[in-house]
Amino acid sequence: MKNKKLVLILGAGGGTGKYLVDYMTSFSDDSYEVVGAGRHRCEFVENRIPYIQMDITQKEEFKKLPDNIYAVIDLAGAMPARMKDYHPEQYISTNIVGTFHILEYCRKHHVDRAIFTQSFGDIKDHAEKNPVLTPSMTPSFRYDTDHTIYVISKNTAVEMFKCYNAMYGLKTFIFRLPTIYSWSSNDSYYVDGVLRKRAWRILIDKACKGEPVEIWGDGSRLKDMVYVKDFCQMLFKACFVDRDYGYYNVGTGVGTSLSDQIKGIIEVFGDEKKSEIIMRPDLPNAPQYVMDISDARNELAYEPHYSYLEMLKDMKIEKELNRF
Repeated sequence: MKNKKLVLILGAGGGTGKYLVDYMTSFSDDSYEVVGAGRHRCEFVENRIPYIQMDITQKEEFKKLPDNIYAVIDLAGAMPARMKDYHPEQYISTNIVGTFHILEYCRKHHVDRAIFTQSFGDIKDHAEKNPVLTPSMTPSFRYDTDHTIYVISKNTAVEMFKCYNAMYGLKTFIFRLPTIYSWSSNDSYYVDGVLRKRAWRILIDKACKGEPVEIWGDGSRLKDMVYVKDFCQMLFKACFVDRDYGYYNVGTGVGTSLSDQIKGIIEVFGDEKKSEIIMRPDLPNAPQYVMDISDARNELAYEPHYSYLEMLKDMKIEKELNRF
């Protein structure tokens, strides 16, 4: 089909990228095609769409890309969870310089729209006073952590996207991300540069074995548990919505208490022997936040498809299929 819209996913081989490729190639739709790009080989993506190995920090690498791209989805960023030790220069080179190269590519090749993902690290501290986080909140974050340069680099990239929207008419859609839950063979991430197993994967392992599970701190604290497949829905809708600009929280708009999170894990992943729950109010609290998604609902016609329990059930299916 001659007039298919070509959508480029940068970072297609990453955790979210693979799910997005799977999501966007699951429809029988002749109006668009998908091409992926990333630093590393990714068999899962290469078996589904054309895939280009490239490094966004290098300007010359963009010559590898087609010149007829309709939309760019930028998932290619350096982040603390994937950084061994502490190398803040990677945030500058990837999240700032790399973003500039992407925007220049979009300008020179008359790309219709670009989609960017931002961390909610710049506003999450507000949730200690009020769990509900809105897209318009003023940034407020600590300057003395290993996440600080990361947050600054992402915020700088957002400002550059706004600039190219205003100066060159590049349609721009920015998504602010909390933790995005998905099943993957990778169950660990870096905390302060040290590799650790994800807490929720430890809980699932315990539930699978019927071992006791602890609830730390205040079990009533709420958290917005958003599934990667709902996030993919948001990205997909932004590719084709008739708008020039959007700034959206990613989430479900619903808070699930820590107690209900753990009860759900035991219900879905537990076998015949169900884990005993042990209350530990003496231990630190878990983070709390609920993402206000009213703008995404109104402007993108977004509606989450996965409740918390439905997310867990689908993750269990993905665990058994081991596709990702």
